[in-house]
Amino acid sequence: MFKGEFNNAIDGKGRASIPARFRETLGATYGDDRLMVTQRDGGLAAYPLQEWEKVLEKVEALPASDLKDAINLALISPAVECSFDKQGRIQLTKAQRCYAGLESEIREIVVVGSIDKIMIWNRAKHAEMRKQAEELLKNESQTLKHLGF
Repeated sequence: MFKGEFNNAIDGKGRASIPARFRETLGATYGDDRLMVTQRDGGLAAYPLQEWEKVLEKVEALPASDLKDAINLALISPAVECSFDKQGRIQLTKAQRCYAGLESEIREIVVVGSIDKIMIWNRAKHAEMRKQAEELLKNESQTLKHLGF
């Protein structure tokens, strides 16, 4: 399970540093340190290959529809398999960096554990998404109590 939030950076070659804790989880839980990285909500979602396969199975099971086509076009097609280099970084494509607002002048990222995947945000987008989440949760006190929060 991926949990935690880390401030990291992307280097000049577009390599994102992923926390050691997440890399250790990949090896211990999944036995494979490769990730499938795709676009999601203005950031990037990095799935262990086993989790990505589960997502693909669910998408494949959908009936033919405009929604299925949209999922394939927006989420499946841009996915790229990534491996770690010796310094624990993954190479993000130029298209991924552009989508996530991680152009050359913006190098600071927030790497967030999200149970079965790792999210990568530019810091401003992460702050925006967190604020939206907090607003949504204001009206969900009963659900939060039920969950133990």
